[in-house]
Amino acid sequence: MRLRPCELKCFLAVALVLAACVAASAQTPPAGQGSASSAAPASAAAPRATVDAGALDGSIRLDGRLDEALWQQAPRIDNLTMSEPTPGAAPTGRTIVRVLADRRALVIGVRCEDPDPAGIVSFTKARDASLQDEDHIKVVLDTFQDGRSGYVFAVNPGGARYDALVDPGGETENANWDGLWEAATSRDAGGWSLEIRIPITTLSFRKGAASWYFNVQRRIQRLQEIARWSGWSRDYKVTQTSHAGELGGLPEFDLGVGLTVRPAVTTGGGIPAPDAGVEGSVQPSLDVTQRLGSNLLGSLTINTDFAETEVDTRRTNLTRFPLFFPEKRTFFLEGSDIFAFGLGLGTEMLPYYSRRIGLVAGREVPILAGGKVNGRVSGTNVGAQIVRTNDVDAVAPDATMGVVRVKQNVLAESSVGVIATAGDPRGRTGSWLVGGDATYQTSRMKGDKNFLLGVWGIAMGRDGLGPDASAYGVSLDYPNDLWDTVVKYWRVGQDFDPSLGFVARSGVHAYTVNTEFKPRPDFWNIRQMFFEFRNSLVTDLDGQWESYRIWTAPVNWRFESGDRVEVNWTPTGEHLTAPFTVSPGVVIPPGSYHWTRYRLEAGTASKRRFSSQVTWWFGGFYEGTLHQLIWTAAWNPAPIVTVELAGEYDAGRLDAGNFDNTVAGARLRLNLSPDLTISSYVQYDTISQSVGTNTRLRWTVSPASDLFVIYNHNVRDYTDRWQLDSNQLLVKYQYAFRY
Repeated sequence: MRLRPCELKCFLAVALVLAACVAASAQTPPAGQGSASSAAPASAAAPRATVDAGALDGSIRLDGRLDEALWQQAPRIDNLTMSEPTPGAAPTGRTIVRVLADRRALVIGVRCEDPDPAGIVSFTKARDASLQDEDHIKVVLDTFQDGRSGYVFAVNPGGARYDALVDPGGETENANWDGLWEAATSRDAGGWSLEIRIPITTLSFRKGAASWYFNVQRRIQRLQEIARWSGWSRDYKVTQTSHAGELGGLPEFDLGVGLTVRPAVTTGGGIPAPDAGVEGSVQPSLDVTQRLGSNLLGSLTINTDFAETEVDTRRTNLTRFPLFFPEKRTFFLEGSDIFAFGLGLGTEMLPYYSRRIGLVAGREVPILAGGKVNGRVSGTNVGAQIVRTNDVDAVAPDATMGVVRVKQNVLAESSVGVIATAGDPRGRTGSWLVGGDATYQTSRMKGDKNFLLGVWGIAMGRDGLGPDASAYGVSLDYPNDLWDTVVKYWRVGQDFDPSLGFVARSGVHAYTVNTEFKPRPDFWNIRQMFFEFRNSLVTDLDGQWESYRIWTAPVNWRFESGDRVEVNWTPTGEHLTAPFTVSPGVVIPPGSYHWTRYRLEAGTASKRRFSSQVTWWFGGFYEGTLHQLIWTAAWNPAPIVTVELAGEYDAGRLDAGNFDNTVAGARLRLNLSPDLTISSYVQYDTISQSVGTNTRLRWTVSPASDLFVIYNHNVRDYTDRWQLDSNQLLVKYQYAFRY
């Protein structure tokens, strides 16, 4: 069935009202759904759980064994509560947590008892690998006790370390952040144990505080079981630090001088282009950080080098709009949570997108120097950054760019803030941007439900830019376990094009209504069902429709085993006012197009040594058809070996022409130890007709020093013959002197 634009608008308006009604009324699930509210209550009025840190009066050998007398003398947590699959129940295995602290470090010890230690799932040893599909312990620290921010440290039984920053509000976390810390684990017939040592200089914290918010979560992967110390309701995430416990008894920390000097040198060379000669270079760089008290951090970078940064994953783009790629560079990741702006913007629009700095049209632009200050003072989040880049012929001139962000915490979990940017990476003059946002957030709506309401507005300018260069929006979010509802509206001006930001499309009104009903039936071995209804409508500024998508999931089941199946039905429409090149040589003419697509998807549980997911999209596409086959797989044949595979094949058959696109990638990880890993990633796509490899060795010689060896090799199909496109071998060594 094809909906006319007027019918579609009416449909979405009704959906908007229904979604709001659902969000307002869905406080108590039907009987038998097994939500947190039907188990032992997690009352918002209950006193916060507390534990004191023991005094770190002697030495601790970081081996994961917890056999020093200091551990036995320290206060302990041994009352974790199950969050999944049965909220409020006792966990399968007891977890005992102790914390020791002195003036320079925090040491956390955890004993994980397991009645079936042979069933422990632990594959990777790689730094920053996602541990969500393995047994692990996750520790969250809110060092400002503001209930909105924090640090995440996680370790699996193999000793793999993961760290992240809590994104504002606690719904998500930024895994690209890296801090200086250590961990060690041990396994025995009764389970496994771990020790974590976090230097105080790794953290920013509220000056003079004798306590922090603190939480611990354990996952037993084979049982899909999660247990937490505090905030165990299914509606909450462990990163919502407003529901964390409290770690007391902290000493007066000694930051010393608070100065870290990290010199690095990168040397190497290669062939930069076909028929070019070998070029080599030696590039020194310097990063300096200075504590400005316990809660502010100043950073300076000179001749910045990002040789160790992983390459982006190639993706197929069959839309008219640009793809978003996440930031991975260390200098820009520190304090990145402070620069986050606006509720519900996600990756569709960012007033500040740090990848605009040092990268222009896919080319690297050297960063000569940069400075940054970020931190939190008396409930105020502050971030300021300025960067100077060098010129690159035919790519970009030299430029100076800056951003300032201030956000004030208000009420219990809410905030108001402003952001401003200046400068342009392409040298366009008169560039500026100013924006404001306000978010009301509570995790205690009608007792224990999450609710957020946000508004934001942005204005910008640049010499030669048109007058309609503003954007604003409002978002409502009800993210809970049984019902999850999002309603958003944006207006983006015709001339809105932020020099240091990212926007997928301008000159539009955008409407979004998403509702998910997620019951937990007690039959067919199903852990949870997801009935999803996601709708979007985009019109031009005169109200004429441009795009719509009605995304439904009548079947989306997660089984107790961890396996899953999903079926989708998606009516879609696009109104083209200009020709659209969907693939080289295939140009779709202007006009109105309506079609329906379908998806079948099945995935096996990642707890197995070999796991895989297969997705098949099929059905209409503009005036023809499109089939998409997507496959991902992971194989862990041995504790030190991980193989990851991914591929996508697109077959379009249109009146404008046919196209076949393929993207494939394979990654081999040798996890020799948590401190020594080798990763080799190979990618191929038919659009560029090229194969690229990125091989990285990372050896953490000590917590303060790293050695990287990187080799990139690219070949391309030139006139039906594969030839070298470029290659590069780099060696980088860095060492952090801390005072």
